[in-house]
Amino acid sequence: MPSKRPRVEKAYRNVEFLNSPDARVIRLIAEFLEPFRRFRRQNVRDTIVFFGSARIASRRQSLARVKELERRWKGAKRHSRSLRHALEDARTQLKMSKYYEDAARLSRLLTKWSMKLYQQNRFVVCSGGGPGIMEAANKGAKLAGGRSVGLNISLPYEQSANPYITKNLNFEFHYFFMRKFWFVYLSKALVMFPGGFGTMDELFEVLTLLQTNKIKKKVTVVLYGRDHWEKTLNFPNLVSLGLISRKDLKLFAYADTPQEAFEYLVKELRRNYPNETSGQAV
Repeated sequence: MPSKRPRVEKAYRNVEFLNSPDARVIRLIAEFLEPFRRFRRQNVRDTIVFFGSARIASRRQSLARVKELERRWKGAKRHSRSLRHALEDARTQLKMSKYYEDAARLSRLLTKWSMKLYQQNRFVVCSGGGPGIMEAANKGAKLAGGRSVGLNISLPYEQSANPYITKNLNFEFHYFFMRKFWFVYLSKALVMFPGGFGTMDELFEVLTLLQTNKIKKKVTVVLYGRDHWEKTLNFPNLVSLGLISRKDLKLFAYADTPQEAFEYLVKELRRNYPNETSGQAV
């Protein structure tokens, strides 16, 4: 009798195929369906998204860096240009660390408020899952005793997930646009802290979607740190040049303290989503 032939591997178990360019569409669908399934199982329906730089560290870390460089500066026989620049950068980062502390504080306030609602799975804090402002947002939620989401992404340089994300809500994406989809799809509010190209990209994508009415739901956008944002982005100039309309300036608001941002966000969420924010848990 002829010997039995070995079973041929099924396509959906073929790792080489799944990682090939030919299976890109399958990977894209997976980055939609797997988070969709997990969010449903974890009963996460609404998020408040924090955006901001991965490079902004906590005050404790920043202060330790300044003290170390000042110690080296005082002990050096010759002051090199690189050491001087490093010390200047460290002092700048110490000033910027206020945004880390403010993000953690705001996240904590929002999480405590959300946990008091009857529907306790509403308005879960979400971040990009990495260090900096993202870490601060997840940290604040954890300090409040609540859950938070981390939507990380694989990059050429390592960006590991921060340790404060809720275990079952820790994601890692390959495709930027699928990650952006999940930032926006569940969001009811977004807080933009100072950041670089990535933060700018996310800010302008959200504003474009709101401006063009591609986002049908009510989404509140807060730019945190008026002085920073007004120096960085001259929106009134865009209006004066006729490149955006004056009403586009109403797509976002500014806030300068965690309490100011918290009060504005809660007011807007209550106005836009009265059923989800009515009442408090006993």
